[in-house]
Amino acid sequence: MHPPQVSRGPLLADSLGDGNCLEASEHRLAVLRRTPAGPLPGKSLVVYDRSLAMAIDVFPCEDGHAQERSLLADVLATVEAGDLWIWDRNFCVRSFLAGIEERGGRFLGRHHKGLNYTPLGPERFVGSTQTGAVYEQLVEVAGTGDRSPAKYRLIRVSLKKATRDGEMEVLILTNLSKSAANAKQVAELYRRRWEIETTFQKLEKHLNSEVNSLGYPKAALFAFCVALIAYNVLAVVAAALRRVHGDDVIAQKVSGFYIAGEISRGHEAVTIAIRPKEWSRLRNLSDAAHRDLLLNIAEAVDLSKYKKHVRGPKKPPAARTL
Repeated sequence: MHPPQVSRGPLLADSLGDGNCLEASEHRLAVLRRTPAGPLPGKSLVVYDRSLAMAIDVFPCEDGHAQERSLLADVLATVEAGDLWIWDRNFCVRSFLAGIEERGGRFLGRHHKGLNYTPLGPERFVGSTQTGAVYEQLVEVAGTGDRSPAKYRLIRVSLKKATRDGEMEVLILTNLSKSAANAKQVAELYRRRWEIETTFQKLEKHLNSEVNSLGYPKAALFAFCVALIAYNVLAVVAAALRRVHGDDVIAQKVSGFYIAGEISRGHEAVTIAIRPKEWSRLRNLSDAAHRDLLLNIAEAVDLSKYKKHVRGPKKPPAARTL
């Protein structure tokens, strides 16, 4: 499932978002023991800003079987002028697109076959990207209720390699003007959606965001939101390390899993070693002073303790013999 994505700030700011359906609960609770299926304790839509590498909003839902589109009204209430929202096809809904426009926002997202459109001109080839050939066409989407029909750009990417669903093309709808982003830029912005998928993998792997023993929706969603806050703390640590040691070094050689593990193991010792009155001094520091402190600490970090171990290529399975 791929909920909406948002880019806060200036148009075309490089930010993404995604959503999460919590894993099925264990049958630990008495009320769940006679239930054959694994109950879903909830789901959430998370707004993620890639420029900050942080989750900046979350929309929890206690009904794990609810359609994600049912949360779009809450999402729309947060749209601001200048936002760029990026979503997958499950959120390609006429009312959602129109709502973003009415609030002065922009969007780009994968077209859903349930949203009909009428071509207003011929499709033209505009160039190639890493993933395939890019084509552009102007289309019109029918109005709904008191809304008039709307004209959007339709970007088609003919893929070199099929998606995991076996599809050989991707259709992207956007209301971005050509002066804001050409067709290849739109295709690239959508392609980079995959980066947000790794965020939720880190949440689950590094921070245990989904505790299967929590069968109560409020408890499961609370635990997930606590993990989001912890992820933002790690994002600040990673930003300081990138500033000092360089983006490529941190991305390619440093393991977030090991950093999260050290924080988990060492926080009690830090609490004992640093007295409360010393912590209170940090509350009065300015933003600039906090930044300088973090950078000074980052300079002293021994990155070899957090070295990433890259897995080699998988060996082909051995041939079976009868």
